[in-house]
Amino acid sequence: MSSVLVFDIGKTHVKLNVVDAAGVIVETRRDSNAARPGPPYGHFDLAQREAWAWAAIRDLASRHAIATIVTSSHGSAGVLVDAAGPVLPMMDYEAVIPAAIDAAYRSLVDPYPARGSAVLPGAAHLARQIFWYSRAWPAVFARAEAFLAQPQYWGWRFSRVAASEHTMLGAQSQLRDVLAGRPTRMAEACGFLRLLPPLRPAWEPLGPVRPALAAHLGLAPETRVLCGVHDSSGNFYRYQAAGMTDFTVISTGTWIVGLTDAFDPARLDERRGMTVNADVFGRPLAGVLAMGGRDFAAIAGRDPQRPAEAALIAALIARGSMALPSFSEDDGPFPGSGGRGRLIGPPPENAAERRALAVLHGALLTKACLDALKGEGAGGKVVLDGSFLNDPLYAPLVAGLRSGDTILTSAEPNGTAIGAALLAHHGIAASCALAPVSPLAMPGLAEYAADWAARAAAAL
Repeated sequence: MSSVLVFDIGKTHVKLNVVDAAGVIVETRRDSNAARPGPPYGHFDLAQREAWAWAAIRDLASRHAIATIVTSSHGSAGVLVDAAGPVLPMMDYEAVIPAAIDAAYRSLVDPYPARGSAVLPGAAHLARQIFWYSRAWPAVFARAEAFLAQPQYWGWRFSRVAASEHTMLGAQSQLRDVLAGRPTRMAEACGFLRLLPPLRPAWEPLGPVRPALAAHLGLAPETRVLCGVHDSSGNFYRYQAAGMTDFTVISTGTWIVGLTDAFDPARLDERRGMTVNADVFGRPLAGVLAMGGRDFAAIAGRDPQRPAEAALIAALIARGSMALPSFSEDDGPFPGSGGRGRLIGPPPENAAERRALAVLHGALLTKACLDALKGEGAGGKVVLDGSFLNDPLYAPLVAGLRSGDTILTSAEPNGTAIGAALLAHHGIAASCALAPVSPLAMPGLAEYAADWAARAAAAL
């Protein structure tokens, strides 16, 4: 039976997953994906990543009949190339941009929501990265032939066919006005469109793996290379492929990423971390971002710990121990909170209490994201997935905080990879197992949540 090879590139880890015809991951290769410091800026070593990937693919292809390759990636990742390859290293979106270039960029960006998000810290946004390249390395920039978002860069390395794609340009790139279905005016005015190849759907084959590379990797000559997808939209597609509509997904990891196809454009608010993303069809999705994983790590610490205990959460609520956002530089849904995260009230007394407080904070931050997307009293289907589900109390806490919603969970820990693999079977209905969640009844939770939200909104 033929399989799909998913090259799944996250901010901190990268995986090669072999997904069989039944949609099951049968083998995985994993590596760290740490950014390197400058010069010339924080960046990723593409040559090292390619050497690792090619060796791993040769090994995997010796045991699996790989018919299709598809790449998924985090957003704000792209490569400036000429015919020979990258002309500059792939920038880390957390690289520190020179103040003068950042100010010039901010003076030119489209108004919200045309640009799709607030102007985030660091080198977030593909448009800002291209702008930096054009100002700081004009001679190199002039000879560049294309700017490829990361999935499409690897698609190009496999096939030598260049493409752009809806979900990556819709992931806060500020190159595309997703609501209007056109490039941003800044991208046009700055001449960036010459670098953007034609848009192609995430599921569309770019072609076969180039012959010499196929032979080197031990792949069949006819192995297809798909255009590729943004990780969050690929995960959202997993539910779309199962026939779901009018729903919201909250994916948790380094970021809490909320996406919904059921939204009122009038609710979009850049001050609350809200974004305009795109699904694989190019249709708008409302989104919300919060660096919840960074908050979780800052509160819980990095020592191995058991899942949170309900009694400890109840005790924290009773004595008013709180963690207020945000421990990263990102504001999330609370304007002005970036970098101001702190503990108030009686502090946690040990590692178990820190873990409990981190889980409680994650649930409260999830509620804030849902409130931004849907409104506080609105109901609807909400799917929770990702690493926060490793704590069994996280989902019941969210259900208790959002009593009007039908809260469901996905037990699939590799939703991005499964969603990307489903692109190889686009148009064929898929299954998706979801479990309903019962709310956790906890005395004082509603009052505690209201107090937490008021304090967080005041950025105090």
